[in-house]
Amino acid sequence: MYDPKILVIIPAFNEEATVGSVIDGVRRCAPEADIVVVNDGSRDSTARIAEGRGVKVLSHIYNLGIGATMQTGFKYALNKGYDIAVQVDADGQHPPGQIRLLMEPLLEGKADLAIGSRFIGEGGYRPSAARGAGIAFFSRLVSLILREKVTDTTSGFRAAGQRCIEFFSSRYPDDYPEVESLVLLHKKGFSIMEVPVRMEERAGGRSSITPLRSVYYMIKVFLAILVDLIKKVD
Repeated sequence: MYDPKILVIIPAFNEEATVGSVIDGVRRCAPEADIVVVNDGSRDSTARIAEGRGVKVLSHIYNLGIGATMQTGFKYALNKGYDIAVQVDADGQHPPGQIRLLMEPLLEGKADLAIGSRFIGEGGYRPSAARGAGIAFFSRLVSLILREKVTDTTSGFRAAGQRCIEFFSSRYPDDYPEVESLVLLHKKGFSIMEVPVRMEERAGGRSSITPLRSVYYMIKVFLAILVDLIKKVD
């Protein structure tokens, strides 16, 4: 792809401690990319800090969740004619220095969606027991459905090509969408590839994933996948 138009989507909910440094990192490591922060009803200074950095900020009046937040970003990317949209979370876990590595399969025409995997190469990521169980379960399930090995189905560090942008702008799962979105893409014939990345620990804020929520997450997403496999994807 020659001189693609690139957008970095930063979903953010109460990330005032880190959103500024994430924006600075993206600008430093991927100066060719535009940035949009999707502020998902934050009650802190997230939006003000992002606006102070001079980037585009789209704000939800209420907290709608990561699915709706990313769909807002994809709608913006589609309306503005971007060729690639990269998700970089606002908590500092996704190193901006690896954005170009993540985009390579798209630029080379090898995939419609590239996922940054913490479990291939020398990532060295060690999740908690509860999170690790969920990751392992869904990796096996999605690998079975896709008929190819996928190691990090819950990774939110992703790069989507133009066809994926168009699809996600009209259809994107609501809660914990990372896993379910892969099944939807597979049913529509999109190609998916993993790229080895090395992620960081959260630089601020607090993860919403607790052992109890992990169980709820696994059950809810499993049922959603079963429904997706049965019904027709428009």
